[in-house]
Amino acid sequence: MNYLFHLYLSGDDPGILTGNFMGDFVKGPLDGRFPPSLTRGIQLHRRIDSFAQNDPHFTRSRQTLSPHFGLYRGILVDLYYDHFLATNWESLTEEPLPRFLKRARHAVEGNRRHLPERLQDLVPVIFENMIPSYLSVEGVGKALARMSRRIARQNPLAEGGEELTRHYFSLQEDFRSFLPTVRAYAEEIRSAVPPA
Repeated sequence: MNYLFHLYLSGDDPGILTGNFMGDFVKGPLDGRFPPSLTRGIQLHRRIDSFAQNDPHFTRSRQTLSPHFGLYRGILVDLYYDHFLATNWESLTEEPLPRFLKRARHAVEGNRRHLPERLQDLVPVIFENMIPSYLSVEGVGKALARMSRRIARQNPLAEGGEELTRHYFSLQEDFRSFLPTVRAYAEEIRSAVPPA
């Protein structure tokens, strides 16, 4: 669900960016199902997710949240980190966020035929509504409320905006510690020689 974070960690290759963007929608072995650069992007996505799950800062953020959120705490931290990335964007890169999103969407649209069908329908929503909404705590709260309604079983996600407000500064500190390590890790993975 942390689309902005994965896009940010993708580098400049449109195929890797697209694969990283679509990672949550692709399950199981890849076995030549996609072109090589998309495959590398999906692999990058999976490795970033694994890295985050084992990172002490990300773990501390999860544990900061109320146990009431249970297994949804990881989803909440994903969205919170997208919020912190969006609000700190200007200090992290020279490319303005609207221009970056336009470039990223162009790359994704250029690989549209490879996107899972469910994701194809979501591309406009993600780039035009979801990611821009992460710039404010209110927007994160609304995004979580929408997400909550899309899940069939009862869940506490709609309360996630209040939880962000409650723990804002400690979560932001975790994010600031996590960002340089995950960025270095993603760069290392991207620069590795692709499999022949």
